[in-house]
Amino acid sequence: MILKQKHIKALSPAWMPFAEASSESLPAAQLLRLSLFQVSVGMATVLLLGTLNRVMIVELSVPAMIVALMIAIPVLVAPFRALLGHRSDTHRSAIGWKRVPYLWFGSLWQMGGLAIMPFALIVLSGDQIHGPAWAGEVFAALAFLMTGIGLHMTQTAGLALASDRATDETRPKVVALLYVMFLLGMGVSAVIVGFLLRNYDPITLVRVVQGCGAATMVLNLIALWKQEIVRPMSRAEREAPRPRFRDAWADLMAGGQAGRLLMVVVLGTLAFNMQDVLLEPYGGEVLGLSVSKTTLLTAIYAMGALAGFLTAARWLAQGRDPYRTAARGILVGLVAFPCVIFAGPLDSAALFYLGAALIGIGAGLFAVSTLTAAMALRTSGTGAGLALGAWGAAQATAAGLSIFLGGALRDVVGHLAGSGALGPALTDPTLGYSFVYHAEIGLLFLTLIALGPLVRVRPLTATPNSGDRFGIAEFPT
Repeated sequence: MILKQKHIKALSPAWMPFAEASSESLPAAQLLRLSLFQVSVGMATVLLLGTLNRVMIVELSVPAMIVALMIAIPVLVAPFRALLGHRSDTHRSAIGWKRVPYLWFGSLWQMGGLAIMPFALIVLSGDQIHGPAWAGEVFAALAFLMTGIGLHMTQTAGLALASDRATDETRPKVVALLYVMFLLGMGVSAVIVGFLLRNYDPITLVRVVQGCGAATMVLNLIALWKQEIVRPMSRAEREAPRPRFRDAWADLMAGGQAGRLLMVVVLGTLAFNMQDVLLEPYGGEVLGLSVSKTTLLTAIYAMGALAGFLTAARWLAQGRDPYRTAARGILVGLVAFPCVIFAGPLDSAALFYLGAALIGIGAGLFAVSTLTAAMALRTSGTGAGLALGAWGAAQATAAGLSIFLGGALRDVVGHLAGSGALGPALTDPTLGYSFVYHAEIGLLFLTLIALGPLVRVRPLTATPNSGDRFGIAEFPT
């Protein structure tokens, strides 16, 4: 028995990728507890982008345009992540806390939005007796706005706190663990919420969504408890003028790389994400795949993204340049989209699945690499919050815009082709899908052009560290 225990202890680091994520400054128990805020963020993401989307359209019969507008509200809040990160970097507190106040108030906003959301949605569906006719739209928009603000505030401050507490050696592994917890929160929440809402009625909707709000508060309270060290500030420190966001932003951009990197993030995110709402309809309408077969696309894409994540993490741990790694992700995308395009004319489901997997791999490589590069863009007077918020703002805003553009371009081009407005040679209504995929290929080339100067100016001075098994400096939201 003793021999077996020794063998288990010897093998555990090799089989557990995050076994070395803990450190003296951030023990394993505190790290796992801190990661719970990612579970609450994943749960809110599932509610906003998945469950409530379907409930509003199908069960509540809310017009799709109104639903799209409500879901877009949290995306519109995303640009403020840079400001939130800067405020947490420069927060003045008598006890020296910077991140915990933003985690706390982010949790309150997130819980408050979920608390009023089910009632607002019921009123929005037309089940209203008293009050003005506009009450449903206003209160539903308010609920989505509050949840979006809380989600972005909690995640930005939580990741900055994790980055502060981790050492330089363990920081990539710490944030890799947080990324996995985010995915775990999304997966578990989707299963539980879907099971509870299998027999829909308004009272069940209220209970489930408000239960998620209560769970958000419980998880985040456990996560932030005793996570930030109390460092009392002197009166002079508290009364010292806080650096202005404008000055901090100018300091961030002064290096010359920050603005170009954010442009690369926007272009690359647009290129990889415009297909998010089109892959499954393309498989069903063009290739004639069944619902069960098109559902596999989500798993295939997710496995591809995880493979890209692991590959990028290993390469970056070996000291490879993040910009060159991002370029490799773009090149994978340039192979992936032609696979999807030619799958239709060749009537090849295998080629279609291969294209979906390669899109996931390319997106994973690109997102991890650009975020790793962004974490190096620190301002001289502040911490990681501003750089983290800037990347998150660019990525989240571009992701929301790309989903809208993908659906809109597909509908417009498909309608023009079906009506014959594009000429007799272009009458196939499925032309809209092909147009979007070709547009994504064009955006990938533009991303490579924008990325080129960053690769040229960045010296390859990093050396491989055999002690780093894998990890990333940050993770995609």
